[in-house]
Amino acid sequence: MELNEILESLKSGKVNVPEAKKLLALHSIEKIENFARIDIGRKNRRGIPEVVFAEKKQYSEIEKIIRKTLSKSDSVVVSRIKKTDYSRVVSFLKKSKLKFQKGKNNTTLLIFNKSIKKSKGKVGILAAGTSDIGVAEEARLMLESMSIECICSYDVGVAGIHRVFPKLKELVENDVDVIIVVAGMEGALATVVSSLVDVPVIGVPVSVGYGYGEKGMAALASMLQSCSLGLSVVNIDNGIGAGAVAGSIVNQINRKKH
Repeated sequence: MELNEILESLKSGKVNVPEAKKLLALHSIEKIENFARIDIGRKNRRGIPEVVFAEKKQYSEIEKIIRKTLSKSDSVVVSRIKKTDYSRVVSFLKKSKLKFQKGKNNTTLLIFNKSIKKSKGKVGILAAGTSDIGVAEEARLMLESMSIECICSYDVGVAGIHRVFPKLKELVENDVDVIIVVAGMEGALATVVSSLVDVPVIGVPVSVGYGYGEKGMAALASMLQSCSLGLSVVNIDNGIGAGAVAGSIVNQINRKKH
């Protein structure tokens, strides 16, 4: 529908306000010079904010995208900023008096211009080893941007499997709606967790490993071949994607409840 059709349909009662809001969001594309088209309406349409993959972008482009996005929306996730640009981005945010959250062991930032209220949903995030924390933190920042509370426990992998049980008990007691499991090497933790809980589990294979199964291939194959039902898998190192899926599940649950 064109913009005038949406407004006429709202006026005549053919669509209600929530439906019109979704339709209008489809028109919210902001062009930035000749290098980017930002999906400003995604947060209203899907509950997922704009995510900027910064690894191949120049610093000047990142700054322009942040400015434009936050002029139209309340938050943006900038993922995998080059290490040479990371301190410059942080300095720019401080000078601009923009609020932001950092992730541990990574260069991803959640940037917002007003406080993000928490929803009633919760997601548990488990990282098998300390080398997996950076990817787990990307998932956390994504969920924070979607107003979802995270309960995180790191370094609870199968090399010392007794470590995971107290943490799983904590997640169950906190009534989490989804659990994200981030694991490299053979990625076995995702199967273990999925076999013990009654909520959806999202496995994130991490590019930690060497030899035959290097660069996360063993973890990916292991999670995809899991015998445990109720486990879904995203791509290698895709903490952002795992967070978006988990957040979408939680927000759908909240809509059904309320």
